[in-house]
Amino acid sequence: MKPIRTWILVADGARARFLENHGPGKGLEAALDSEMQQHLPPNRELVTDKPGRGSSPASGGRHAVAPRTDWHTFEKERFAHQVAETLDHARTEGRFDRLVLVAPPKTLGWLREQLSKPTYAKVTGEIAKDLTNASDADLKEQLGAVMAI
Repeated sequence: MKPIRTWILVADGARARFLENHGPGKGLEAALDSEMQQHLPPNRELVTDKPGRGSSPASGGRHAVAPRTDWHTFEKERFAHQVAETLDHARTEGRFDRLVLVAPPKTLGWLREQLSKPTYAKVTGEIAKDLTNASDADLKEQLGAVMAI
């Protein structure tokens, strides 16, 4: 009988670890050679231009035009898109049978939006917590709520 391969994605807006489990009692191992990371500088470093100036006929004065984009959040969403593409590619290669997502609530929402329907259909559990810095023992304990390790 073919073992069921479960991938566990542990991610936040800047880091993603891909782990694999081959069944109860088998533990966790790295699913990919390396983890995905992105450097997230503060907003002040992402946006270097000062806001533009505008005028309002009603007030008769000029005022600064606030930027409409939070670039820090934009970069986190873009990273979630890259992680989703990696998972979609791994699914098409048949590298996992089931998928468990572990991420903070916002990142989890972005991942849900970005994953293709066939890949999201493989999701068997979700944990809405930031466990990217958790030790392997803590991670196994938290994953016990959604799967047998």
